[in-house]
Amino acid sequence: MKLGLGLYSHMLNKTHFDFAKQCGCTHIVVHLVDYFYRGNQESKNNQPIGDNSGWGIAGNTAASWEYEALIERKKQIEDAGLVWEAIENFDPAHWHDILLDGPKKKQQIELLKKHIRNVGKAGIPIIGYNFSLAGVSSRITGPFARGGAISVGMDAVDERSIPNGMVWNMVYDQDAEPGTLPAITHDLLWDRVAFFLEELLPVAEEAGVQLAAHPDDPPVPYVRNTPRLVYQPAMYQRLLDISSSPSNKLEFCLGSIAEMTEGDVYEATRQYAERISYIHFRNVKGKAPNYKEVFVDEGDIDMIKIIRILREKNFQGVLIPDHTPQMAGEGGWYAGMAYALGYMKAALLCT
Repeated sequence: MKLGLGLYSHMLNKTHFDFAKQCGCTHIVVHLVDYFYRGNQESKNNQPIGDNSGWGIAGNTAASWEYEALIERKKQIEDAGLVWEAIENFDPAHWHDILLDGPKKKQQIELLKKHIRNVGKAGIPIIGYNFSLAGVSSRITGPFARGGAISVGMDAVDERSIPNGMVWNMVYDQDAEPGTLPAITHDLLWDRVAFFLEELLPVAEEAGVQLAAHPDDPPVPYVRNTPRLVYQPAMYQRLLDISSSPSNKLEFCLGSIAEMTEGDVYEATRQYAERISYIHFRNVKGKAPNYKEVFVDEGDIDMIKIIRILREKNFQGVLIPDHTPQMAGEGGWYAGMAYALGYMKAALLCT
């Protein structure tokens, strides 16, 4: 197994590369889409973070997925002594009508095919994705981790309808007609992801790229009046059953799996280990819709047991912290990540 760090595109610089190496990382997972919470970062009265304008405006230029741009960034990462393992998340502006079954879905499928071919040509083996209309929603922030460290959690489901022009908690059309997304069923959402995979997996397989599905975060049946796909561990199997392609893989988020109300995170790890591309290695307390994210060594998951299961299953992929509580003082993000990565490095050496 390999130790990695997730970085947003604005963090692809010497400072963060040096930090990753100093923490013992060998691999990087890159978010080409930069998004940030809007509104009050420390939500009041347990209200969801942000307002109805979401995290920000989608529309990161497709140029960042062009072969030349990918190679330039890859060289930057490799010159720092690191390996670019995966890209995490498509820009909502590039696939909103695939998610929404809109009029541009075939045009957008062709764009994603081009992205996948460029990623494969550049030698980047994995693209992570989360097939969701609401995205990561319903989160609150507060002093939820040990010692009052600021972290995120959930106390209730955000039931506000999603306005037109928004998907995955980002605005892709600022001039959309007033109104909200129409209600759909779970089966319709499964039809949409089947179309997505049936169109893209042959291209991904030819390009040597794995498409790795993240489970729902938070894992509840509905968020913002939209259905979810993978909110119990067994639902991952339905996704895998859509195609036996070796490119049909999982982005395995331990925190999300542990938050699910059915199943068992250890059994799920055993069951799916051979189909996992990479892992979000984070810990939580509680179950959806009432959970809090905590330090890697204080939650409900026995993380050492997880590593032992992964070793038994001969998992060779990358573990990243994903996110972690922020520690007190200046540089809270760095301190929190360093704590998590130090734990992970020691656990990998000692198990």
